[in-house]
Amino acid sequence: MKKIITLAVLLFSFVSFAQIKVLETVPVEKLGKVNNNYIQKIGDEYTVYYTSIVSDDDDSSSLRKFSFKNVNNDYASLYSIIMNGFNATPLYDIKLELPNNYIWLHYTGNTLPEKSTVQFMVSSKDASSGSSNVSEPFVKDQINKLFQK
Repeated sequence: MKKIITLAVLLFSFVSFAQIKVLETVPVEKLGKVNNNYIQKIGDEYTVYYTSIVSDDDDSSSLRKFSFKNVNNDYASLYSIIMNGFNATPLYDIKLELPNNYIWLHYTGNTLPEKSTVQFMVSSKDASSGSSNVSEPFVKDQINKLFQK
C-alpha cells in the first residue's frame, strides 16, 4: 500500500510541475494597410503601426505604434474623430489621450477636405522616455483604407 501511495504522489508531482504548458492563443488580425502603416487587432486591443518621419530618437524613419483597448467601441470612435477633423473648417489639431500616449491629430492642407492630410503626432506619457514621433501624412482615402471602411 505504501508503494502505491508513493507512486501516486510521485506521478502527481511530475504532472503538476511539468515544463510545458498549453496556453490559450488569441488570433492576430491585420486590418487595413497603407504603405508600411497598418492596424492590428489582438483580442480587444488595437495597435496602430505607423512610419515615423520625425522622431526624438536617432532612428527617425522607423515603424512606431500606439495601442488601445476597444472599450465602448473606441476603434469606431477614433475613426469618426479622424474623419470629422477632415470636415472641420478651419482645420485644427485634435488632442487625444490614450492609456500610454497623447496623440495629436495634425491636419494640414487646403480648405477642400479631399486635399487635406492628417498626421499622428504621438508623445509618450512616460516622463523618462519622453519620446515623440510624427507619422507620414494621410489623405482621407488612406484613412478609410487603414480602418477598412
